[in-house]
Amino acid sequence: MIGYVEERESARYWFGNEDERILELVAGRYMGANPPVPFALRAFSKAGILQNRDGLYDLDFSERLPQAEEGDYVYAFGLVWSEGERSIDGVMEVLGPVRLFVNEKLEYRSTVVDELDPNAWIKLPLTFGYGWNTLLIEARKTASGFGCRFGADEAKVRIMQVLAPFADRKGSAGWVYSEPVKSADFGEAGQAFPDWRKSEADSGRKWLPAVQWQHRELALPNLERMYGRPDRTAAGYGWSSIRVPASAAKLELSGRSYGPAQIWLDDRMVVRVAESGAFRAEIDVTPGVNQILVRAVSSHDGWGFELQAAAQGRTLPLSQPVTVHGNTSPWLYLAPLPVEATYTPAQIRSIQSPFAGLDGFVYWTVDAPSTRVRPYYENAMLSNKWTTGGATNYGRWDYPLGVTMYGLLRTAQALDRPDMEKYALSHIESCAQMYEYSLWDLEEYGFPAINHQLVLIKMLDNCGSFGSAMLEAYLSGGQPEFRKIADTIADFMLTQLERREDGAFYRLCEGEYSANTMWADDLYMSGPFLIRYSQATGDPAAINEAARQFLLYRRYLLMEDQGVMSHVYDFKYGKPTRIPWGRGNGWVLFSLSELLERLPEDHKDREDLLAMFRELSAGIAALQSDSGLWHQVLNRPDAYLEASCTAMFVYAFSRGVRMGWLDRTGPYAEAAMKGWEGLARHAIDLQGNVHGVCSGSRYSYSPYYYMDDLRTVLNDNHGIGIVMLAGVEIMQLKAALMRSADERS
Repeated sequence: MIGYVEERESARYWFGNEDERILELVAGRYMGANPPVPFALRAFSKAGILQNRDGLYDLDFSERLPQAEEGDYVYAFGLVWSEGERSIDGVMEVLGPVRLFVNEKLEYRSTVVDELDPNAWIKLPLTFGYGWNTLLIEARKTASGFGCRFGADEAKVRIMQVLAPFADRKGSAGWVYSEPVKSADFGEAGQAFPDWRKSEADSGRKWLPAVQWQHRELALPNLERMYGRPDRTAAGYGWSSIRVPASAAKLELSGRSYGPAQIWLDDRMVVRVAESGAFRAEIDVTPGVNQILVRAVSSHDGWGFELQAAAQGRTLPLSQPVTVHGNTSPWLYLAPLPVEATYTPAQIRSIQSPFAGLDGFVYWTVDAPSTRVRPYYENAMLSNKWTTGGATNYGRWDYPLGVTMYGLLRTAQALDRPDMEKYALSHIESCAQMYEYSLWDLEEYGFPAINHQLVLIKMLDNCGSFGSAMLEAYLSGGQPEFRKIADTIADFMLTQLERREDGAFYRLCEGEYSANTMWADDLYMSGPFLIRYSQATGDPAAINEAARQFLLYRRYLLMEDQGVMSHVYDFKYGKPTRIPWGRGNGWVLFSLSELLERLPEDHKDREDLLAMFRELSAGIAALQSDSGLWHQVLNRPDAYLEASCTAMFVYAFSRGVRMGWLDRTGPYAEAAMKGWEGLARHAIDLQGNVHGVCSGSRYSYSPYYYMDDLRTVLNDNHGIGIVMLAGVEIMQLKAALMRSADERS
């Protein structure tokens, strides 16, 4: 078999030249496999373990447990969910003697060298299996320190989300940790581990942070219990919901307010209380689920409210208005807010942004000590091989999904499929609408729980690709939030990104394997975004920068003897790798076609960029295999055939011929057609799965790294979007060639 798919199972076998149906197949499979599952809302105690800017959980117990004595032990316990086998690199910063158990197996024990080295950064290969995985860290106090910092390497990419164990905390986020004990309780031979399925009491230990109020606290009004009595008049909200029976026409609301209050049922104010005291009201009601919103103002009597609802003589239970895992109360609370601040009920009933409070911004909380509502990205998680399990990719901001969303937007337009456009916009909006919240989350908790790469922009991978897809949507009438995010990304690229002396973008990445390198990939990670940003703003500075970068990168990476690009230039060695990785070249030619499409005809660099496009096109076309696909390492016929680079070359050649940059009588139209046929015959199956896509790459001076270590991954996100884009361009190329033939006849 030449490719990845048996002939009878290929898209080509069943659909032939019906390119529209092949596009529908690929797009439909992606949307079906990635349903729009929202962020998870969880109860999280700010008094618990937080993460630092590197994403490591700060398990330094020296200040957290000052009563501990030398020789005391403390245990930290947590759960990690995995959709399948997932391998990541853990990181341990040792502050004192520690042991790490994963699924009750000892994975790491500190040495005296680790414990006495304040700069120790220990990588630990970790493997999680399908379902719940347990993490138990044992720390012993010594004069040198007490505890550790632990998490995932590249934590904003390979997320390690820890949830609370024990039935008492089911659904809550965050580690639990024990009070200090004098002897090692868990993990020794013959000793049991705590059972996360049972109650805390069954473990025989008290665990922190506390999640239950003390009796004296329970006696206080609800808002005063959670926020204290403010030193100036403040407002707070409670939000719940109620299901009214179909036979009920009236609803009775009764309770007590500790100051002025208002109550809304959906968007209708139904009760107004002028001062502290009991209230009762009977109101007309619509059967079904109704949202209840209470605004309570503090007074000298306290701060808070009590509310009961009844219909037809029966008390009706209240329910959470949105699902917050780990919250056992039917209410969510928002306070303290300035009393003069006015909001409509619809504005308050939102989880998308924090609100301006009395002393800084505030967000929703639940009725438990120091416990907040916190949104988490918990869909598909990346492993060391980029993909894991079968969970949806919906809601994640990263660069492979940027090209996937772009592919869906273009496919929707080509096929007149508003459902596809709606899906792609929904994914983009899920990130953009929570942008303000995610910035606040970062500042409030030290490390974000959503939009990790967007709010921790450090390199082009983090922002350019998805930002470009977002701008594509914005230019077609997308939401104004998109522009604000784009401004932040543009500022990073144009004023903050590291550059060489000649102005070329590069990766400084101090202390990392990729320190002082230039990657061909980064022309895609920057160029398409800068092009669209100039369109959005009307300012040519960004597209001028994109043009400049292509010509600068050519100087460093072009292998002139072969007409292809080296994957990386390593400034530590002062030379390029001279490995023409397929997808690296694909990123360049793909992005260069996007630049030429929008670059003014009279631009000073246009002729040089056209020459570069033709030079690369000639070199790449000469290396196409008989199957129509290109090789993982372009100049190595013994390398495997790779789908994503093939799709990008099909895309670029089709555009080059259609837009007149490449001669229509030359080999490029045929190469594009042959490449698309090769994809449909050898890499796309009849279920719409995309095979033969290389996983995410690092770099090497050896071709065997790309050929042997970088294997293909079924439905890898690096390939799905670009396959759709290739199909769209093939359809347009065929239409253009047909029009040209008709004109000649």
